[in-house]
Amino acid sequence: MSAVLSLQGVHTHIGAYHILHGVDLEVPAGQVTMLLGRNGAGKTTTLRTIMGLWAASSGSVTFKGRSIGGPRGQARTPEIAQMGIAYVPESMGIFTDLSVKENMVLAARAARRAEELDSRRLDWIFGLFPALKKFWLYPAGKLSGGQKQMLAIARAIVEPRELLLIDEPSKGLAPSIIKNLIDAFRQLKDQSTTILLVEQNFQMAKVLGDRVAVMDNGRVVHHGAMAQLAEDERLQQQLLGLSLGAHQ
Repeated sequence: MSAVLSLQGVHTHIGAYHILHGVDLEVPAGQVTMLLGRNGAGKTTTLRTIMGLWAASSGSVTFKGRSIGGPRGQARTPEIAQMGIAYVPESMGIFTDLSVKENMVLAARAARRAEELDSRRLDWIFGLFPALKKFWLYPAGKLSGGQKQMLAIARAIVEPRELLLIDEPSKGLAPSIIKNLIDAFRQLKDQSTTILLVEQNFQMAKVLGDRVAVMDNGRVVHHGAMAQLAEDERLQQQLLGLSLGAHQ
């Protein structure tokens, strides 16, 4: 099982605060890896460190065998994006004053106008998220929360990406929209896209994840098959503090 992304002994400081304390993480190619943990465990900091938004103070981050982060040299975020990595932050990162169409064009590296977007891929995205086609010319700021999340993900996949880093996509969304997101991620996986997904919704993690890494206090304290964690209520309680039976 080859890893497309590897973190080894990664420490990250933000100002005076030591957030990551030696993170070791392997993300297998073509699979969905869930990054779970209690609030404040370091999950978002891990994604931001991978993207170069925060620099690792020690350790190494490699993508497809190439170093992209660490004390010996930190690739800039635009360079990391050019390698085929896309990041969807919890804040969504959309431009609220621009239309859905303008947001999509800005996210595409190979297009300066909507007419230059890959029409087949755009039709596929509209199939995943029909609301984006309906509100194509609407300001993104007027979309609902679920529609904004759809747009954020659509921006990340407007062109093929080898690796997607997604931070809590289901937060605050209705179950029907979460189902759409799960379907979208499964289709991306079928296209050999690797996904590292931070998620608090354990139900979503259970049905979507192939692998899982659980963080606590800035470290990965458990890693393995998602199915194994999903079947072990005692381990769920130990690692995540889940109420037994509440997530069935």
